[in-house]
Amino acid sequence: MSHARPLSVLAGALRRRGADVHFACAPAFEHLAQEAGVGFEPLTVTRNANTGVAEATEQDAREAARLAEFLDATREGAVPALLAQARHRRDDMLADPDGVLDALRTTDRRLRPDWYVVDQLGYPVTLALHCLGVPYATFCPGHPGYVLSGPDAYFGVPYAWPDALRPDPERLRELGAAARQNDEAFTALFAAFARRHAPSRPAPGRAFALTSSHAVVYAYPAFRWLPAPPPGPVHLFAGHMAAPPDPLDSPWEARLKALRSPGRRLVLVALGTFLSARDDVLRTAVTGLLDGMPDVSVVVAAGERAAALAGLAGERAVVVPSVPQRALLEQADAMVYHGGSNSFTECLRAGVPAVVLPFSSDQFSVARDAERAGAGVVLDPNALSPADVPAALRTLWRTVSPRMPELAAAVRRRGPDWAAAELLEAMGRRKPAH
Repeated sequence: MSHARPLSVLAGALRRRGADVHFACAPAFEHLAQEAGVGFEPLTVTRNANTGVAEATEQDAREAARLAEFLDATREGAVPALLAQARHRRDDMLADPDGVLDALRTTDRRLRPDWYVVDQLGYPVTLALHCLGVPYATFCPGHPGYVLSGPDAYFGVPYAWPDALRPDPERLRELGAAARQNDEAFTALFAAFARRHAPSRPAPGRAFALTSSHAVVYAYPAFRWLPAPPPGPVHLFAGHMAAPPDPLDSPWEARLKALRSPGRRLVLVALGTFLSARDDVLRTAVTGLLDGMPDVSVVVAAGERAAALAGLAGERAVVVPSVPQRALLEQADAMVYHGGSNSFTECLRAGVPAVVLPFSSDQFSVARDAERAGAGVVLDPNALSPADVPAALRTLWRTVSPRMPELAAAVRRRGPDWAAAELLEAMGRRKPAH
């Protein structure tokens, strides 16, 4: 969901600019195509299903076991979590390349699109498009570091670490070695696949560095300190890829009115699709807020752990499986989240400061950017005490909040409609495919 939704928002923006757009994704996300007003093409790329609340998603036994292993690794710390993801990546990233190639070849013959937009993390799709020799743009749904900046950058290794999480150098070397092994293994798989299916095409090169030669769209701001992106394509930093929020319905309006009375501030707590399973961290954060800040009310997106955390609910706290996050951010005074790039850019767009608790993936890089941008305070989720979040919030409201209007204005100046216009222009200038 975290990749499909922003990509569907871009699809809708391209449609509004006059393009005839089809959204190819797993069948569970057909509703996103309908919301965007575009056509839908079923395409399954990975065995790992994620339809919004990971524990509630129907997974096969192997995938469920992998999710449990990943969650256990997050309890051990940053590097163990990243190492678990590196192990799982060997199975995930190229699950059925022949099936993906066949599906895209059939779709290409039927629809004859002028060009494609592909998720940077959809590696089998990028490989298939490379083999077919059709033009495509790359969409980077998370941190810009997913588009490797050079030969020393490796997928799965944060480009920078926040101050609160500085792993031991020996563990970092272990992580680097695992990332290099994955890089070499996937590059060999990509090369062998391309030789079998497209021997006349150029070799794909480093698997994790395979991106469009025409244009890359980032759902992220162009912070001046980010590593320079690779030369060649047009790089379009959209700032965010969030659709305007729908108005809150009457029950939510009533909830917020009660939570804010009398004069309380509102804090949204959400750890994302997978990490809501870390109910220990949710409980610590929410307990700290309720006990340590009597002038604060809390809305908690608890996923499948909502029942386990139901005892926290009361006059000052709402605990539910999921929330209308973008709409709530319009009325929130702060957010506590996991460092997901969607939450980060949605907070920036809404001008909401945040306490960031990164666990895995690109969250450490995002957290460092939040720190450097003056948009948040970063804490180690595995070392969290109930007093830590109230202390961080007081720091936020004293030092960070004044900067948020300027950050919000900069992020709002771009967005999906800007990205669609720039992308159409960039792809219109491309050289015809040979």
